Amino acid sequence: METDTVRRAYTSVAALYIELFGTGQQVEADDFDLIGRHLASRSGRVLDLGCGPGHLTGRLREMGVDVVGIDLVPEFIAHARAAHPGVEFQLGSMQRLDTADESIDGILAWYSLIHLPPSELDDVLREFRRVLVPAGRFVLGAFDAEEVGAFDHKVLTAYRWPPDEISARLARAGFREVERLRRPGTEEHRPLVAIAAIAV
Repeated sequence: METDTVRRAYTSVAALYIELFGTGQQVEADDFDLIGRHLASRSGRVLDLGCGPGHLTGRLREMGVDVVGIDLVPEFIAHARAAHPGVEFQLGSMQRLDTADESIDGILAWYSLIHLPPSELDDVLREFRRVLVPAGRFVLGAFDAEEVGAFDHKVLTAYRWPPDEISARLARAGFREVERLRRPGTEEHRPLVAIAAIAV
């Protein structure tokens, strides 16, 4: 997936997206708990990749985490900087991190991998593993399904993933799954899965 395509798609709905998700009220308490269990105790730097309007970045900072939010969309970064003064936000792509090998303690990718075609996911996971220290933590959120498949997301084509397939791809990239949280779908929301993994 071309980063320019994703940037343009989210730029076109940035104001609405910020209105809906900018405060973090759409994030379930169980999700915050999972994120906190694996990232709040990290002593080094944590990256929130695809941070959007910065709601989770801000929450991690409130937990005392040395966190940096990174996103492709200038409007998201501008909002995040205004909403969370004192927190670092950068424009950038998760596919090419401007970060040294084994220099990061944790990564959050909360529904920010959903637009990657299956053929591109492994390379991105290897990039994450490259920058993480041994035993660094990685937490991701995704759309749950029985098999890999594309669907018409409101912003741009997205992909559903069976949790076991995500776990297998994590293993190939140098991670070991340590926790999994699944949430069944409702009339308003698709089934969701969150996975925490450790760099091995």
